[in-house]
Amino acid sequence: MIEIVKPALEHLPSYKAALERGWSPDNVRLMEATREQLAAIEEDPIAFLASLDDPEAKGPPIALPDGTKVPRLPGFRRWIWDGEAAGSIGLRWQKGTSALPPHVLGHIGYAVVPWKRGRGYASEALRLMLEEARAVGLDYVEITTDIDNPPSQKVILANGGTLVERFFKVAAYGGAESLRFRIDL
Repeated sequence: MIEIVKPALEHLPSYKAALERGWSPDNVRLMEATREQLAAIEEDPIAFLASLDDPEAKGPPIALPDGTKVPRLPGFRRWIWDGEAAGSIGLRWQKGTSALPPHVLGHIGYAVVPWKRGRGYASEALRLMLEEARAVGLDYVEITTDIDNPPSQKVILANGGTLVERFFKVAAYGGAESLRFRIDL
């Protein structure tokens, strides 16, 4: 049984241990994101936790993989929890619309630690996050995945996703061909 929990001090040691084992909560920036998170935890654990919950988009601009800075969207992160850190899932949106700016690949992103994959954790975490998406007023969510990532495609389809398009990511993300799914809420 898993749940998605708001990041908190009580869960931080387990989350930090997952990072130290080489897991990344960021499927785009990978180990760069892991190093940044470990440094932020070391510097100020309370500020790190606060940075993961920003529904008013008060945080600093976001750096895309190519270094371009873009305004932060409202959003928050939850940790996938089964008694210890099992992954991370985040939701972001624009106020007043379900649409996203072109540089944002999707409303929801998730990553399960490698040693707990294949247990249905991502599917259940996504199901739970869809409830959160409804609560912030979204009519639908879009989720993108790489063409060569059938496990993620299966997670999205299991939660009612329908393939909207094959597309090429914007240059800031390397321009690779990807898949965009939509889940109506």
